[in-house]
Amino acid sequence: MAARVKAKQPAKKRQQRATSNIFAMFDQSQIQEFKEAFNIIDHDRDGFISGDDLRDMFASLGKVVPDAEIEAMVREAPGDINFTMFLTMFGEKLTGSDPEDVIRNAFLALDEERTGKISEDRLRELLMTMGDRYTDEEVDALFKDAPIKNGEFDYQEFVKILKYGRKDQD
Repeated sequence: MAARVKAKQPAKKRQQRATSNIFAMFDQSQIQEFKEAFNIIDHDRDGFISGDDLRDMFASLGKVVPDAEIEAMVREAPGDINFTMFLTMFGEKLTGSDPEDVIRNAFLALDEERTGKISEDRLRELLMTMGDRYTDEEVDALFKDAPIKNGEFDYQEFVKILKYGRKDQD
């Protein structure tokens, strides 16, 4: 098998780490299995999974995948795919959680003034009258630990809580 010669690429900037409890979602043996899978996919061993790495991995399995599919896979990540991002993406797939921007945009559609907050009363009304209608008790349970101050539901903070867990309270 002939080795593919790659043009020297500029060094990638190290992605800034977001504080996340993604590692708390899995036990140590699961994390180790994900790390092994990551290392198998990361053919060039640069600590990031690229389109070339995916292409090489599929080729090693005897499968030719169109460039458009490879590009679509890489675009699923909001940034470079390092191990933490890889684990986060699997966590989202396994838990059925939507990406942060999708959840935020759903709330943004209700935030006409673009303040990052929605009136608690307005949100209660919407939850009880639209889609899967919540009962008063269900809304109360949802709002119990929700970031609500002065009658305003802070959906920016709520999205962070959904995705990364509640930060330690003072």
